Amino acid sequence: MPKIVVVDDDAHIRELVKLYLSDEGYTIIEKANGEEALQYLENHVVDLVIMDIMMPKMDGWDLCANLREFGEMPILMITAKGAATDRIKGFKLGTDDYLVKPFDPVELVLRVKALLKRYKISTSSMITLGSIALDQKNYSVIYPDGKKATLPMKEFDLLYKMGSYAGQLFTRDSLIEQIWGMDYQGDDRTVDVHIKRLRERFSTYESEFRIVTIRGLGYRLELSRD
Repeated sequence: MPKIVVVDDDAHIRELVKLYLSDEGYTIIEKANGEEALQYLENHVVDLVIMDIMMPKMDGWDLCANLREFGEMPILMITAKGAATDRIKGFKLGTDDYLVKPFDPVELVLRVKALLKRYKISTSSMITLGSIALDQKNYSVIYPDGKKATLPMKEFDLLYKMGSYAGQLFTRDSLIEQIWGMDYQGDDRTVDVHIKRLRERFSTYESEFRIVTIRGLGYRLELSRD
């Protein structure tokens, strides 16, 4: 499911947003200011950012401008600044949508869903890799003939993560953090071992998808364009 970063120096606003979006199944990461958010976003893949404008250390204007240097990512500004000039400035800096405080949480949810749909970000627990499907609810692989197989949890998490962001480069460190957790103390070569197992397990589907090694950087899952 989509991962969303909520950036606001008001803890009550963050909690309200988290409450409503978590009910939709989204993973919510909270940050109290633009500087904290930027540090996180420089090292993590997320699907959407919700940000306030008036924040300490780095405001929403600067954060939005910095994020647009990373590339395309849905951005929703939530702010008390409702003047037309402020909205225009936000759109010029690259925000996709704008919601003025106080806002209706239900409207927030609908706007988030609309942005995810516009960016073609899946909100389903199932993804497809060529002719096979991955069902996150059951940690299972569904093959073209309808048969299902359960993968070891870490193998499934690794394949699901990379498959959800096909074409995205993942470093070993980022995969360790996202799949095994920040407290993992083992050998970082465990990523290589799991990648090898996945390649062997799905070798007959290499014409549909494959995990490519980017030497010195990490791995990327590529889908066939045929």
